[in-house]
Amino acid sequence: MPAFRQVGEKQLPQEVVFMAWSPKRDLIALANRAGEVLLHRLANFQRVWSLPPNENTGKEVTALAWRPDGKILAFGLTDTKRIILCDVEKPESLHSFSIDSSVTYMHWMDVTEESSVLTSFYNAEDESNLLLPKLPALPKNYSTTAKIFSEEKSDEIMKLLGDVRLNALVLGGSSGFIEIYAYGMFKIATVTGVAGSCRGLCLSSDLKSLSVITEIRDSSEREAEITYFQLDTSLLSSYLPEVTQMARKFTHISTLLQYIKLSLTCMCEAWEEILMQMDSRLTKFVQEKNTTTSVQDEFMQLLLWGKASLELQALLMNQLTVKGLKKLGQSIESSYSSIQKLVISHLQSGSEALLYHLSELKGMALWKQKYESLGLDASGIEEAVTAVGSFILKANELLQVIDSSMKNFKAFFRWLYVAMLRMSEDHVLPELNKMTQKDITFVADFLTEHFNEAPELYNRKGKYFNVERVGQYLKDEDDDLVSPPNTEGNQWFDFLKNSTHLKESPLLFPYYPEKSLHFVKRQMEGVIDQCLQKPAVVIGKSVHQALCMSLYKTSESEDSTPQLFKLPFLWNDKTSNIHYVLFTILENSISKIHILRRHTDTSRSVSNGIIAVEFGNFLNNSINESSDSRCYSCLDAHFYDDETVTVVLKESVEQEGKETVLAQLPLSSVYTDEDQDREFIWDSTKRLDEQSDEITTRTVFLENQWRVLENMKAQYVAVNGIRKVSCVLSSNLRHVRVFEMDVEDDGEVEEEEEEETTQIAAGEPDELNQSADNQDNVCDASAEELPDETEEHESSLDP
Repeated sequence: MPAFRQVGEKQLPQEVVFMAWSPKRDLIALANRAGEVLLHRLANFQRVWSLPPNENTGKEVTALAWRPDGKILAFGLTDTKRIILCDVEKPESLHSFSIDSSVTYMHWMDVTEESSVLTSFYNAEDESNLLLPKLPALPKNYSTTAKIFSEEKSDEIMKLLGDVRLNALVLGGSSGFIEIYAYGMFKIATVTGVAGSCRGLCLSSDLKSLSVITEIRDSSEREAEITYFQLDTSLLSSYLPEVTQMARKFTHISTLLQYIKLSLTCMCEAWEEILMQMDSRLTKFVQEKNTTTSVQDEFMQLLLWGKASLELQALLMNQLTVKGLKKLGQSIESSYSSIQKLVISHLQSGSEALLYHLSELKGMALWKQKYESLGLDASGIEEAVTAVGSFILKANELLQVIDSSMKNFKAFFRWLYVAMLRMSEDHVLPELNKMTQKDITFVADFLTEHFNEAPELYNRKGKYFNVERVGQYLKDEDDDLVSPPNTEGNQWFDFLKNSTHLKESPLLFPYYPEKSLHFVKRQMEGVIDQCLQKPAVVIGKSVHQALCMSLYKTSESEDSTPQLFKLPFLWNDKTSNIHYVLFTILENSISKIHILRRHTDTSRSVSNGIIAVEFGNFLNNSINESSDSRCYSCLDAHFYDDETVTVVLKESVEQEGKETVLAQLPLSSVYTDEDQDREFIWDSTKRLDEQSDEITTRTVFLENQWRVLENMKAQYVAVNGIRKVSCVLSSNLRHVRVFEMDVEDDGEVEEEEEEETTQIAAGEPDELNQSADNQDNVCDASAEELPDETEEHESSLDP
């Protein structure tokens, strides 16, 4: 009876380059050569959603990793050098950040170490939730923000932060690039001193050790040297409670910066181009008119005498029109009101929350006994607090400009509307015709201040006028404001100007009257980023190399097939401090699996245990008994759980129709005598493949935990021991088969019902797959017989 039950098979339209199972659900994430990220369900390999590539994020995916709770998928893009955190419920980017190098491997892990301090921190309610009002959701009617912080009754911030328990996303890239991000969002360590391009890495669950596999390639040689590094990260482990609390603050701050950025984006969208019509039409009027009278004088004559020149009359009646003026007035009022609301309810509340978390972080930094070793700098955080204060001042200035502009435009349009009605000899309503001396003075002041011709502006903005004053604050430019606020006669500014000591006081936030809101926001982001980068540098410098071992050399020409998952693989046994490195070495066209077993706890005096595994003949019809017992070469392997390795094997004999096999290798059948493992004495001056003859080799004859993959040239496998599933990919990277690994494929109804019951008991309601009847309805045809499915049915995560 074949082992494992096949529950899905699919021929994909694009070549798959990465696969990763969700740790909590029966979902698998794929990345293909077209740069598309897809999510598939176990049942019949049904597609849940797809995220197409775009210019803003990137088009070349080079790594995938799931957050341990399965709610967020991270993927790295090499063309834009960005990391994207994507929501599992829908194909939307929740957070993204830039990195200095293209990432080649990602590992996202949970910290399992416990302490009384951490337990109390995990159980305590976040004080910020009690002291700060909940951030209002961003309006849905803006395109750029419709995907995050926008849905009512949903807390996108908590979805990003996840559980209070610390988790870490470790990134590895080319040229020794290694970085650790707490909660997948904020950098807490930049590791240096590792040579080569990363091909695998693993941070131990107690944060004591970071193991890295790199490929070191000399430009003069075609072969690359695969090297294993073990790094001591004991500083993170020693200060775990402090690292957790600091990282939590970092991620709060990072999320709030994104919230402020998106609020500002909403404000930019709320500001409409129609508001520039007055400036452009007045400029055109200046360029076309024949008289020497200024525009300001023309409007003043209309205000004082009620008469307009023929040219001004033509501008108002033919170009602006009564209907156009009314529409412009409504647009300005609507746009300004929207911007004003966003500043008050979103920008200010986000800034105040940011100020709160930075102030708390400063308090932590002043506790030098606990946080100085982690690089938390109180003076740098003080500068960040000051920068946020400057941003709040600029937001308040914008509110004043909006308030003033709304009053001015309302009075100006009311007067101009009546004047244009009189020109057209229409009936003017009595309530519109009433205009006091105060109203006339108000309009006259508005004309004096806003209708001055400024030819020097024409080169900067293509217009002689700057009647509309709000838009300049929302432009993402480094240029000074065209019309900065008038501070002449302001008693506070005069007082500061004459008081040198007060002007330099750290208690006062710097004020930048000439700069836009975007400029001050970018400056604030830069200062915050700089002060929060110091811990990553300090912690990174504390990481030192504990072990370096050269494993083997690999040639570019040894396999022309594109590499999906490259050995070696790393695994941490959570039940103990044992750390495994799994890799293969090619010997006489047969690749043996080598398992290096090390204790990450350096206090234990246990030497390295290295053992080689080869597979004997366990297919009755494959070859005769007189042949060499080493029959299979390992194509791919993954740790299934603490006790088992999942492998894809290929018959090594030269014959047509060679079979590929999916098998489970129990470690208990390998480690039968630990004393024998220790007999191998590692010569650090040689590579491991040069000493392979001295390594104990175990020949394993699998009994029933294997299955022939008929009509499939299998090459790669992705496994999930928690959900007890595996996905096998063919060498052409387009044909996949999905298996449940803990049941036999006997096809009996009783077995199906039992399995369905097991699934219901194990899974959450929103994670259930389709019925067992549908799961068994799969095709066993070969890859060549399966049609290309260019269109797949989309499905919701909630069946």
